[in-house]
Amino acid sequence: MIKKITNLVEGACKKKTNYFGYRAWADHILLVAANAKKLAKKLKADEEIVEIAALLHDYAGILDIKLYPNHHIHGAKIAEKILSKHNYPKNKIQRVARCIYCHRASKNIRKKTLEERILANADAMAHFDNIPSLLYLAFVNYGMDNEEGKKWVLKKLERSYKKLTLLQAKKIIRPKYEAAKIILK
Repeated sequence: MIKKITNLVEGACKKKTNYFGYRAWADHILLVAANAKKLAKKLKADEEIVEIAALLHDYAGILDIKLYPNHHIHGAKIAEKILSKHNYPKNKIQRVARCIYCHRASKNIRKKTLEERILANADAMAHFDNIPSLLYLAFVNYGMDNEEGKKWVLKKLERSYKKLTLLQAKKIIRPKYEAAKIILK
């Protein structure tokens, strides 16, 4: 199942209709999935649920930028359809969908399971794993100047760090966060 989902999401990221471009795959989704798997292994969570949810967590926004403001809601529904089509077990479909629905810390949706918390933390962690992609977003996509872009990235990293609710995630990210604060100030 993971291979099918990987191919599906990477394929969507390659399409010209993807507002974020292929870097959504290379600079974000793969990092979220890697962090999610690392946390799941450390915390003895369901690695398959976490990995599938990580691969699909931004899929709705990749398919259609108009869905991005509520991509967590649309993404959960799309994941249910995709996984059902592949005869994935119903109870696991619900768990994956719930992880996707809960992944946006800014929406303050209560996370009930460890897997839900892991995906939300892995999503925030990914911002620290590829800071140049955030700078690219600020400068190229949003057209910010040098100072404005640096401030925007620093604020984004501050928000992302505050979203980390798992001690293990904070321990992994803290050195990168401290270094980024020095560089971006």
